[in-house]
Amino acid sequence: MSEDPLLSVRGLRIRPGDNRERSIVDSISFDVGIERVALVGESGAGKSLTARALMGLIGPPLEVSADRLEFEGEDLRASSPTRWARLRGERLSLVFQDARYALNPVLTIGRQLDEMVSLHGRVSARERRERVQQMLKAVGLDDPRLLRTYPHQLSGGMGQRAMLAMMLINGPRLLIADEPTSALDAALRGQMLDLICESVRIRGMGLLLISHDLHQVVRYCQRVLVMYRGRIVDGGPATDLARSTHPYTRALWDCVPSGRTHGTRLPVFDGGDGASSTSAA
Repeated sequence: MSEDPLLSVRGLRIRPGDNRERSIVDSISFDVGIERVALVGESGAGKSLTARALMGLIGPPLEVSADRLEFEGEDLRASSPTRWARLRGERLSLVFQDARYALNPVLTIGRQLDEMVSLHGRVSARERRERVQQMLKAVGLDDPRLLRTYPHQLSGGMGQRAMLAMMLINGPRLLIADEPTSALDAALRGQMLDLICESVRIRGMGLLLISHDLHQVVRYCQRVLVMYRGRIVDGGPATDLARSTHPYTRALWDCVPSGRTHGTRLPVFDGGDGASSTSAA
């Protein structure tokens, strides 16, 4: 990690507005620098809520608070909606799980990319066109006909690439990718993660990858944070995580289906005394 982190989070909490005694995300703390960091855990652990809180995308009935929420030294806790709108897409970007729900269905891909550039600075039409074409080529969509294509006309993999192009086109410092391959088939998942990580490396950016697949993120990330029931319970260098002794991390490893035969019993983490039991697959 770089000496000064891009993102610094301390005591981040997300609570229902009508129940301040219960935290959905409970006082989590971490930093992200110019590096690839993964936040992993099962569905419902609070990963996606955390990602949206970091982008200023959570509102009533939920409440977000933090002891510290800084990006490149800027305190984001009191940021106005206008300030958040400037940050998103310019310095912070979020890749969603499924492009079908993130891209505007009534605008062409070219128009959406052009608008993204226009929103974050005064750029001539010629410069915008060149930047859009270069960005699409960078994500492997170099057919000029795609500029006139609508999102529903793209395959799942092409849609995800188009969304990545939108999130990278203004040169953000940190990319948050929330389960970016969950809508893709197995053959495309590795290609998409290869593209994301290579794009981040070339541009000297930070990456926070949200995932439930511990084995996948160990391949692509340098550090891993493990989240369970709204808390970060384990973490460290990706190369060391296979040797973790935390029972929940061990259960995540052991639930990966690769190489598992039918009828094998899966571990179940009880969340209480730290013990784990098993369950039939």
